[in-house]
Amino acid sequence: MRTYHDILVPAADETRPLRQLTAAEAGLTAPISTQDVLLFAPAGHEPRETPRVVAALKVGKGSFGVDLYLDGEKVVSTNDDGKFHYEIRQDQAAVKTGAGAAADQGAVDAHEGKTIVDYGEDGLAIYEDGTVQKKEESSTTDSNLADAADDKVEGWEESFDGHTDKKKFGPSSIGLDVSFHGSVEAPRSLYGIPEHATDFVLKDTIEFDEGGERKVVTDPYRLYNLDVFEYELDNPMALYGAIPVLVAPNKKNTVGMFWNNPSETFVDIWTNEDANTKSSRWLSESGVFDLFLLAGPSSADLFSQYTLLTGRAQLPPLFALGYHQCRWNYKNEADVARVDAGFDEHLIPYDVLWLDIDHTDGKRYFTWDKHAFPTPKDMQEAVARTGRKIVTIVDPHIKVSQPGDKHPYYIHTEAEELGLFVKDEQGNDFKGWCWPGESSYVDFTSPKARAWWRHQFRYENYQDSTKHLYTWNDMNEPSVFNGPEVSMRKGCVSITGVEHREWHNLYGTLFQWSTMEGQLVRQQPPPEPLSAFAEELQLSPDMQRPFVLSRAFSAGSQRFGAVWTGDNMAEWGHLRYATKMLLSMSVAGLTFVGADVGGFFGNPSTELLTRWNQAAAYQPFFRGHAHHDSARREPWVFGEPTTSHVRAAIRERYSLLPYIYTLFHTCYARGMPVMRPLWVHFTEDPQSFSEEDQFLLGDILLVKPIVDEGVEATHVFLPSENSKDKTVWYQVTDGYKRFVGGKTYENVPAPLDAIPVFHRGGTILPRKQRVRRSSELMRSDPLTLIVALDQHLMARGELYVDDERSLAAELEGEGTLVSFQQTRDGLRSTAAAATLQGKRYTSQMWVERIEIYGFQSAANVPKQVLAGGERAVDFQYDAAGDRLVLRKPQMLVTDDWELRFVYDQAIE
Repeated sequence: MRTYHDILVPAADETRPLRQLTAAEAGLTAPISTQDVLLFAPAGHEPRETPRVVAALKVGKGSFGVDLYLDGEKVVSTNDDGKFHYEIRQDQAAVKTGAGAAADQGAVDAHEGKTIVDYGEDGLAIYEDGTVQKKEESSTTDSNLADAADDKVEGWEESFDGHTDKKKFGPSSIGLDVSFHGSVEAPRSLYGIPEHATDFVLKDTIEFDEGGERKVVTDPYRLYNLDVFEYELDNPMALYGAIPVLVAPNKKNTVGMFWNNPSETFVDIWTNEDANTKSSRWLSESGVFDLFLLAGPSSADLFSQYTLLTGRAQLPPLFALGYHQCRWNYKNEADVARVDAGFDEHLIPYDVLWLDIDHTDGKRYFTWDKHAFPTPKDMQEAVARTGRKIVTIVDPHIKVSQPGDKHPYYIHTEAEELGLFVKDEQGNDFKGWCWPGESSYVDFTSPKARAWWRHQFRYENYQDSTKHLYTWNDMNEPSVFNGPEVSMRKGCVSITGVEHREWHNLYGTLFQWSTMEGQLVRQQPPPEPLSAFAEELQLSPDMQRPFVLSRAFSAGSQRFGAVWTGDNMAEWGHLRYATKMLLSMSVAGLTFVGADVGGFFGNPSTELLTRWNQAAAYQPFFRGHAHHDSARREPWVFGEPTTSHVRAAIRERYSLLPYIYTLFHTCYARGMPVMRPLWVHFTEDPQSFSEEDQFLLGDILLVKPIVDEGVEATHVFLPSENSKDKTVWYQVTDGYKRFVGGKTYENVPAPLDAIPVFHRGGTILPRKQRVRRSSELMRSDPLTLIVALDQHLMARGELYVDDERSLAAELEGEGTLVSFQQTRDGLRSTAAAATLQGKRYTSQMWVERIEIYGFQSAANVPKQVLAGGERAVDFQYDAAGDRLVLRKPQMLVTDDWELRFVYDQAIE
């Protein structure tokens, strides 16, 4: 049974016509026998033309696979290593099975009769006598359980950490090997398969000795969503999310694959003997073969292809791109007011304040602790006076109503009556332990359950919620403190009877999806009666865009909101690996991503906190967060100079919001990630493929985070598009000093007040110089254009403009894409609807300043600048900084306009 159709968007199920080819028509560079191979190409090209992409179906005796050719060369192949396999499911009646297959058989032995009163974040039991279960005790019963299972059939039962998993249909794994072919001139590297706290460039898990024998050098990369307590670095262990996508670029092209399977999956990687081809082996516990080979050939093409399959990223509201302030937990309304006022007092902008689990009534989500938060509506309105928002946490574990409860939890009661919870192996509602104690878990594979869940976000149901309130989904792997690996038992079943093992990695995504839709449903008129809920969602252009942050994710999560890297630590190593992890997520289609600034566990030094803010200011999702045992770390807590350093980083983020918002629209429209590795735009230099400590924000800014203590200068690799026509770079944080790309520069200044950031020559960066208390207050503020000229004194750029909040852009295409073009003749701006079927959005924003860098000679500087061919524009040229500043050209951003450069004698 295919249980994971919701990963793909509807268009992905459409079949494009294929045309069968002869070997001659295929135009392959190496001869191929068509006796056991069928060749195909997409229909549509002329029969006389040689197709760029050819698929070869291998159907020979004892062999099966599909190879992909690009421009005649083999780029991807399957089953070269003979790892294609599948296990046939069996009926449980065909084998012996024991009674009580899934009750947690090890509980009594593992806990030695002690009464459990709670579980810690690490999944270990807390007993009534105050003691805590020891880690080694949690696995002492494994062998005893195995010995006691006298009806056990090989492969049908596994025991781990005191838990037993009995497979209803027996072993049902599937597997395949996929290879990515390169050459001596263009070897392949592999990236993707998040989430792992490992290098961005994926390391081999298998190597070959001198005799050609394989040897395992590390565990395979594991894809299985888990709540991992204090995760390790440089370890392929499973973490909070799983996207089974590999991307394999080289200097010629970029290809990849998508293994559409949400069950537990292991991936091995090795380098073939020719050292230019990378291979991978995929082994999933269950599911069906649903493999997509992505032909590129460019990185942009590949990102577009993958996101057309799984859905384009959501276009977020602008406030979500600002700074977020969070901790576990802000204590009460007075605490919220103090933090909100603290940002104003210290002239630091922010957009969202977050409340963790303790804001609720006993961890009952959709409720408020009325002692700490007696007037939540007033609190939200007070924060919203300056355009700011509040986020509250809503987790998937639902506190079980007990018979003696004075006020039964209405969410649990209603879901129980409607039969919407995940079931255990005996068909009863599954109950596990999480923050509220005993909890049940909504089955989000059910359309009815999803419709019911989003209905809970209606203002009439979520009491004291307002339009200023948004949502944080945590613990949605799902986390079950007393479950195997702190998760749900694989033998639990959905409402329709499908085992959890089949769709485990989908749980968090479906949960976030339902929550996101809840923020849309709440904007609709209430149904009659209120208890009614429709499974169809009706959207309208005037609806405000949702914002939901999730910890768990899978393929397709980009459609539903933002994701963060989970519970990191206040250590330099975690800052270093944040860039690697975020790049891995970005190239796998998940682009609205970030890491907890400062580290969730522990207490950062002032230097670490400063450096983390400086890096995160250029990353897609920007949130400071901390554990309740960590000291307070709002930006002003540490005093000077730390406050000034953090303030500068956050204010820089707000200045860049026009550019960052444009990047998110590009991601929404074309699938391009916001945060990019160097090889997306620079393929000529081999170092682009190995660089993982610096990144590109879009195609304009190159950022080099400082990830070691005490660093005042560092090395920076500045790539070049080609060796003949070198790319020019300007150091933003050092007076736009000019550099020529294609080499590594040593001793680049990195004082504590700034990290190295470079502006790519030949591009135009839109920004706002006036920073206010929130992004909302900056909506109509004027724009500044920073023009960085290339070697030929040319530059180009884009700006996307819409209302920054509603669904009009998505549903009606209401938005304007402004194109800037700088030549020797001057600067031209052309505005058009962002989509072919859309309509232009008109803004009152105007251009108040233009800075142009890189003339290289006074002879290249115009003598006069004319607006509209007639009106002279005030300007000044600074020879020392090689900068021309145009003041108040007074052009509306969404109008067409032109500034003409005059080089002969100025006109009087």
